[in-house]
Amino acid sequence: MSELSVFFDTSVLLAGIFELGTPEDPAQRLMDAVAKGHFQRPQTAWHCCLELYSVATRLPKELRVTPAVAARLVEEEVVERFRICSLPRDRRLPFIRSAAHDAVVGGRLYDAHIGEIARLTGADVVATENRRHFTSLMRHGVRVLTAAELAEEAGL
Repeated sequence: MSELSVFFDTSVLLAGIFELGTPEDPAQRLMDAVAKGHFQRPQTAWHCCLELYSVATRLPKELRVTPAVAARLVEEEVVERFRICSLPRDRRLPFIRSAAHDAVVGGRLYDAHIGEIARLTGADVVATENRRHFTSLMRHGVRVLTAAELAEEAGL
């Protein structure tokens, strides 16, 4: 598994950092594996870091963290352990034109953006809990797995 290029979506980062389920949650097992170096420099998008901060500061009261804690979590749990990727400048306008051509609307644009970053950075696998938002990547040979599927495949 360490030879695969794995890209983590916000949904997996969030569930892996915050105890939203049981301690055996697949996303938490994946994040533990990242911390132990099981994956060779996994990737995520800067946009996912922003989403993580945003959601962490507006979770239900019992889980919500302050902006300072959210910033620290982004830095320590993601920036220090992941390769943070962005859409290259020369791909920005072609991306938005393609989105308009494909009639991508509303918040789907953000997942399309994250998916395009994953594709362009050479990800073999995208780990997400929003699988249907990323199925278009499959036509480019990028596998889209849930945290549970990736954890099982990685033997975690």
